[in-house]
Amino acid sequence: MPLYLRTLIGMAIGAVLGTTMGPDAAALAKPGSILMGLVQMLAAPVAFFAIAHALAGAKIEKGKTGALVRLLATNTLVAIMIGLLVANFVRPGERRGLSESDKAKVEAQAASMAGQIATAETSAKESGAGDKIMQILEKLPRSVMGPFTDGGSVIGVIVLALMLGLALRKVSPDPEATVKVLKVFMDAFITMLHWIVQLVPIIVLGVVAGEVGLNGFSSFYSLLWLIAAVLLALALQFIYYMSRIWLQSWVSPAHLLRGCRDALAMAFSTASSTATMPLTYQCLVERVKVRKSSANLGALVGANFNNDGTALYEAMAALFVAQLLGRDLDFAQQAVVVLCAVAASVGAAGIPSAGLITMTLVFTAVGLPLEYSLLLVPIDWFLDRFRTMINVSGDLCVSCVLDGRKKPTEEIGASQTA
Repeated sequence: MPLYLRTLIGMAIGAVLGTTMGPDAAALAKPGSILMGLVQMLAAPVAFFAIAHALAGAKIEKGKTGALVRLLATNTLVAIMIGLLVANFVRPGERRGLSESDKAKVEAQAASMAGQIATAETSAKESGAGDKIMQILEKLPRSVMGPFTDGGSVIGVIVLALMLGLALRKVSPDPEATVKVLKVFMDAFITMLHWIVQLVPIIVLGVVAGEVGLNGFSSFYSLLWLIAAVLLALALQFIYYMSRIWLQSWVSPAHLLRGCRDALAMAFSTASSTATMPLTYQCLVERVKVRKSSANLGALVGANFNNDGTALYEAMAALFVAQLLGRDLDFAQQAVVVLCAVAASVGAAGIPSAGLITMTLVFTAVGLPLEYSLLLVPIDWFLDRFRTMINVSGDLCVSCVLDGRKKPTEEIGASQTA
């Protein structure tokens, strides 16, 4: 039985138990904190090896590195900005309210989990933007093992992984062997993580039961608002892609969608941009007729870095939970959300249940209670399909923009002759 179906069954049973048991059902939610502790323990090394593997193994043609990096960074930052703007405008988390006792309990959990971050926030209330940026930089660890021993040093994990991946590209005598070693470690941690993820339906049962028992179904009404907000943000990101293709490529959006509709359909059905990658490349080369070098950079290389739908969702999820708890994320915290969402999305395409893993990193960085990410699991399987379509659309956008305004007539003629 698929994981999402088991999760929905667990959610339904939890709702029944919460309704019948009332406040006593809150005890069923306690195992959720244990699960999220295990996820938090493994999330840092999984992200570390995924980022390092993606950077060390990326095969980018000389002369196109700068253009590819600028294009990927711009697309991802635009996606996150769209997500933050929609979340701040719609404010789905404020569509319901927590009881005062529950809010106090959650705030206490968040304070104990992120004591250092809370202290930094208190001391910086009257600081300027420059001081807040310095606070972000001060989160960098003082030792190599620091990011893995300090639960709040997510930025350290990201920075160390980026530095290692770039350094290995420069010094490794056998790049292919190095990438294989990194992949072995990444796969090992992902396997351990997969064991824990199999427990998610049981934990969701307890979390839903506890939430319904304490607050009724009011929190799930806000989840409907979150679904609408995320779909709106993803639609705006898709419009941005098509606009950029129309302005910067010889390929028309209509021609691209006709040629790549099978890839988009597969992305929606499998919820995996990695599984869709070969079909995306095939559609770009054989149907859209972009240059093979552009298709390679966009569909194969870019797929490891260009997870804009995932990054957008992580930013919106963080703001949603903060709004749910009545907390305002200031400039420094939203900047941390942006940084973590960008970096955590690198290499996320090959991680199962990537939304839950990268969300753990983002929540930890800004001191949000990890247990509340489990409330998003019942809708994650549904939104994941739309996020994957946006991820693949981003790959298509990168390929078309890199192909430029000049149509490759020589390659088309050669293809027709063959």
